[in-house]
Amino acid sequence: MNKILNEIKQIINENLGLYLPKVKTSDLEENGNIYYMNGKNGTEFDWYVNDKISEFMVFYDDKDNLGAIKLTLYSDGGIYICIYGNKGKKLIKEVQTKIEVSKEEIFQLAVTLKNEADDKGIFDASIEKINSDNKMPLDKVNEFKNNIKYYENMINQNKMFNMLACVSKKITEEGWKVGYMVKDEPLNENDSGWVFMAGNEADEYVNDSKNLELLNIYSVYQLDPDILNYIDNPVGMRFIRISSSEFEIDKNDKEIYTEKRK
Repeated sequence: MNKILNEIKQIINENLGLYLPKVKTSDLEENGNIYYMNGKNGTEFDWYVNDKISEFMVFYDDKDNLGAIKLTLYSDGGIYICIYGNKGKKLIKEVQTKIEVSKEEIFQLAVTLKNEADDKGIFDASIEKINSDNKMPLDKVNEFKNNIKYYENMINQNKMFNMLACVSKKITEEGWKVGYMVKDEPLNENDSGWVFMAGNEADEYVNDSKNLELLNIYSVYQLDPDILNYIDNPVGMRFIRISSSEFEIDKNDKEIYTEKRK
């Protein structure tokens, strides 16, 4: 088995012993086998879009078949672990740690898992059933690298989601949808430049900094998903809401359509 998978196996078993000491191997599916959970999006997607390898899980062996432990391995070697008690119904512990391996070694593991699991139709299966010792030939490595082009839009969107925006509290606290959005010149690398307003603010409201707050764009998107199709626009673009679900470029010739979220 690949050395990183061996280390993951050791970490999972140590945490099971520490935080679920009363759980016996017979209480776990296949006596505690570790499953590689690549069935949702696949290895390649998780590597490029989520900066990680798909999760590794151990399940309880009962009718609900809920998770006992979930481990996420990030591309920088960071590890995030969730441990669930009460037959998987309660999160009892979160653990963060790190393994001392290079990003290149983790990348090579991602290539191996993609080729030896995803490409062979092996999904959400025990890591023992994946041939993870194989060194991938150069053409397979290059294929994986070249496939980044299929994820570039999602990668850029994720970067944008993590950036900050100035948001009116009429949106965050009073429940109005975004009615007006403008992209100014960003102030720093963490600033998206976006300003989101409900569109019914008076000048004195906007001029009082207490009525504005900084949020990452993903938080704004969660409040109002209608902004998604517009946030990739360049500096200088201004949009107004014209209906319950649509915006258009602001030409100063229409009233802003304002509406509260349901």
